[in-house]
Amino acid sequence: MADDFLLRPATADDAADIKALIRLVRINPMALDWRRFLLASSADGRLAACVQVKPHADETLELASLAVRPAWRGRGLARRLVEQLLSQSPRPIHLTCRSGLESFYQKFGFRTLAADELTPYFRRLQKLANKMMRFFRDGETLLVMRLDE
Repeated sequence: MADDFLLRPATADDAADIKALIRLVRINPMALDWRRFLLASSADGRLAACVQVKPHADETLELASLAVRPAWRGRGLARRLVEQLLSQSPRPIHLTCRSGLESFYQKFGFRTLAADELTPYFRRLQKLANKMMRFFRDGETLLVMRLDE
């Protein structure tokens, strides 16, 4: 299946498509700077999936905005995007995810952080998100994970 899509850096022309995909899959629509995105495009050039590395003011880096168009799920795009992004990103790198996705990220070496390991930014984010998730997701919580090497 790897042959029916192309991994490439985003261009300015992709900005609207990235935002539309993020809205479609209903993940955080904040801080979507196309210059930080890696894309998976179909053979006809349409956006199939995306991911970014987002820098924070405290100098942490976050793997963020991993989104796969529903018609393209199950073909390895998320895995390939994460592998490619990690191959070119410095460490440590953080991410946030629903608890149901923990095992996916563990395959890349990410580990879930305990509360006392969180930076102030991720501590605030996790606290706020977990309050909100109680109303929307049955039993799921927001995890903060980190890859050190």
